[in-house]
Amino acid sequence: MSLFSRPAFRAALIAVLAAIATALVMALAANISERQEEAKTTNFNVVALTETTVDPAEWGKNFPRQYDAYQRTVETYSTRFGGAGSEGMPESRLKEDPRLVDIFAGYAFAIDFNKRRGHAFMLEDQRLTKRVTERPQSGACLHCHASSTVPYRAAGIDAGAPGTLEQPFESKEARQQLMLGFEALGKLPYTEATKAVKHPVSCIDCHDPNGLGLRVTKPGFLVGIAALAKSDEPTPHLPSIERWRKGDRAREYEPNLDASRQELRSMVCGQCHVEYYCGPKMTLTYPWAKGLKVEQIEATWNETKFSDGHRFYDWKHERTGAEVLKAQHPEFEMWSQGIHARSGVSCADCHMPYVREGALKVSSHHVRSPLLDVTRSCQTCHRFPEEELKRRVDIIQQRNLDLMNRAEDALVQLISAVETAKKNGATDEKLQPVFELQRKAQFRLDFVNAENSMGFHASQEAARILGESIDYSRQGELALLRP
Repeated sequence: MSLFSRPAFRAALIAVLAAIATALVMALAANISERQEEAKTTNFNVVALTETTVDPAEWGKNFPRQYDAYQRTVETYSTRFGGAGSEGMPESRLKEDPRLVDIFAGYAFAIDFNKRRGHAFMLEDQRLTKRVTERPQSGACLHCHASSTVPYRAAGIDAGAPGTLEQPFESKEARQQLMLGFEALGKLPYTEATKAVKHPVSCIDCHDPNGLGLRVTKPGFLVGIAALAKSDEPTPHLPSIERWRKGDRAREYEPNLDASRQELRSMVCGQCHVEYYCGPKMTLTYPWAKGLKVEQIEATWNETKFSDGHRFYDWKHERTGAEVLKAQHPEFEMWSQGIHARSGVSCADCHMPYVREGALKVSSHHVRSPLLDVTRSCQTCHRFPEEELKRRVDIIQQRNLDLMNRAEDALVQLISAVETAKKNGATDEKLQPVFELQRKAQFRLDFVNAENSMGFHASQEAARILGESIDYSRQGELALLRP
């Protein structure tokens, strides 16, 4: 009889195998239990975070995973249509596209206009750009390039606002401090105001240090979104505004009270990635009183007056004399017109996708192009191969670039035609209708050119806007041909 056929041996073997299986199951159960416990530890209570904790490194002691990703925004990268791969200051867009020098003639962007870099560089790049070092700028520029929440509140207290910095941000006193300081620092020259800030955008600008939930802290957005809520423009992508409109409106729309968490995941980005005026002639303004479309923003600017009663304009074009508009970076406005916004997709879903770290699922704070992480940013919804998704984006952005090149050519040709007309004796009074067409063409072109998605956030809207820009430039040229 063989060894394996003996009953005693078979029983012993079965017992050993059962013991091994039991041990493996117990190990698996222990591992699952350990992971479940690990998942409960989303942060470490190493330091006490307060309303005055501005330094992100302090937040990083409690949230090391998020802080580690935040630090990685120093990494340089590029995609085909965006980013800057240089190790020093970003590459110049003026060298890449000399037409912009003609388009921005007389404005600071004609002397320095660099490609974008990560969030970690936002304050440094602003302090070093020739737009600031060679042209006097206002302290309002710091609104979106620095962690300004606490400096605003401190300046507000210095200006006479009640309370202390330790009071919760949602308190009445804190809001008075914020708004008064916002006015005070905005009026200072940039060289003075920048001394009040130490960090680029930080954790406290988007998060409550106590409850750790998302919140909006930038005063420009708080005022702008309240104005949008009062308008008649439909906002299907922001359902909390629609709900507020149906209420008694006893108070203004307040995103930190009314918006859902998913809406706040876009609003905290929309605090800065927007069109605004931050010059010395008036308080920093988000022009949303009529809506978020380019023509609605243009209409708001056209109705806005400076303190001297003159119609709003960003600068007078050096070569033509037209009073024109300069769009900033209207990502929030353009996203609002796109399919992703209508589908409830937030900025963070694509630019800060969820990542797995051990048992934890956290939102990546390495804010960057979704094209650099298609698996997490895109394929969670779009079940297509990565290369296919990248090709789709490439087609959209290439078409946008082609249209933008035509719009730039058309505007540069209009500028040259106006110069020729002035040399031939045309007066500013006679050219006023053409100046209006240049203003329209310039603003629409720049609305797309300055927007960082290269048309992707709302491809049909971007194409519509660029088509109108081309049309207005050509209308201007035709007007010059009439006697």
